[in-house]
Amino acid sequence: MRKKINSPLLYALLCLGLSATSCNSYFDLNDNPNLVNNPNINGLLTTATQKAAMNSYRTAYITTNYVQYTASMPPGSSSDNYEPTNPASTWDNLYYALADTYDLITRAEEQHAPHHVAVGQILMAYQIGLVADFWGDAPYSQAFGKVTTLQPKYDTEEELYKAQVEMLDAAITNLQKPNTLPFGKDADLIHQNKSENWLKTAYALKARVLNKVSKKSSYDSDAVLAAIDKAYESNGDDAGMMIFKGINPWAQVAKNNENLELDGWLSTNFIDHMNGATYGTEDPRIGFITEKSVVGNIYIGTRNGMGNIGSNTIKDECYISRKSPLTSDKAPVTIISYAEIKMVEAEAALRGGKKERAYKAYTDGITAHFEKLGVAQNELAAYLFRNYVGVGEDNLTLSDIFREKYTITYLNPEAWNDLRRHDYQLKDFQMPVNAKLPTFIRRLTYPSSERAENGNNVPQQQSLDTKLWWDRP
Repeated sequence: MRKKINSPLLYALLCLGLSATSCNSYFDLNDNPNLVNNPNINGLLTTATQKAAMNSYRTAYITTNYVQYTASMPPGSSSDNYEPTNPASTWDNLYYALADTYDLITRAEEQHAPHHVAVGQILMAYQIGLVADFWGDAPYSQAFGKVTTLQPKYDTEEELYKAQVEMLDAAITNLQKPNTLPFGKDADLIHQNKSENWLKTAYALKARVLNKVSKKSSYDSDAVLAAIDKAYESNGDDAGMMIFKGINPWAQVAKNNENLELDGWLSTNFIDHMNGATYGTEDPRIGFITEKSVVGNIYIGTRNGMGNIGSNTIKDECYISRKSPLTSDKAPVTIISYAEIKMVEAEAALRGGKKERAYKAYTDGITAHFEKLGVAQNELAAYLFRNYVGVGEDNLTLSDIFREKYTITYLNPEAWNDLRRHDYQLKDFQMPVNAKLPTFIRRLTYPSSERAENGNNVPQQQSLDTKLWWDRP
């Protein structure tokens, strides 16, 4: 793991670039006058919330090709064709953020600030979950705090899963204590200093994590539903960040495309999922997500692995759009949403035999997503009346829930977990052209830098179609 930076100069420059970030958890450089040795915990809170949201984007930027929201413009792209890649920058960004979050927790504990501690624990759980969901086993228990080794051991996937649940439970406990040290003005970039919203997010993330082991015999639908009962109640509860240095990063992808830097193509699988090709009728949300091609005034996707077939100089295919409320310049980067949680509730209730609750949550989730996008109520009513959508509580299936959730989690890294749990069984979902694996991708390769620096502990690389721990019975 790239935990140690060998160049003191590079290290100092890095620390200067991170507002009030503590770097003591890497190694002791107390004599360096350029370092902030005692950062204010509200400065750490700002850093931790900003990095967590940006890591949601960074990880989603990888997974969007795997879940086929997006496709690469050139044919034969490694991200489309399931070739091994070297995601070192994403790994580094996650671990740098985890180190900062650990520092927030430590400093907050020292200052008896339980709500700051809780936010740190929530963000630690979320981001170590991203690591585990990408790679499986990963450094955790020896990776932070007083570093005793520059080659930390790898904790197992199951250990990392248990650590997420334990941290979220600890955060819930801390948020129920009196808030002895108020959040600084504008310090919290996700929930704007509202502890009650962080409590809902802790429960929402707990429900998501508990639901992820749906293939395990230990899966407990009642525990998932109990967490949901204390989680989000409306779209206004969503955990997202909308303060950027510049614009929303997805909007920047769209802007790059406008400037012919060629990024942000939407996949044929996703476009066909919504334009009527797969289900026979156009989903009215598509016009709030992307824009029509100038070729025939229709929605056209790019097939993963094939590359685009247009000219690259006009809008002859569909792209991430700056006109969408999800990817506009000032749109938030969403970590977890109310609409998603309603689909988690629908799944858990259906698995637990609670058909009435499952169907209500299913329709509530669809409704919440339509309302978030700003789709007209008459369009929502008509959509819920479609024969493949308004199936009734006795006929609701997991496939119905995963179909809707795929639309709801557009550009969110959680979508890859869902597709893997559902074994990619969306209707007419195609493998990429000329894929290098016989079936859909399930994991990433470890970064080459990690093998160079911590090779004794990095697990032997498995085939990229090998299922992770939570993806197996």
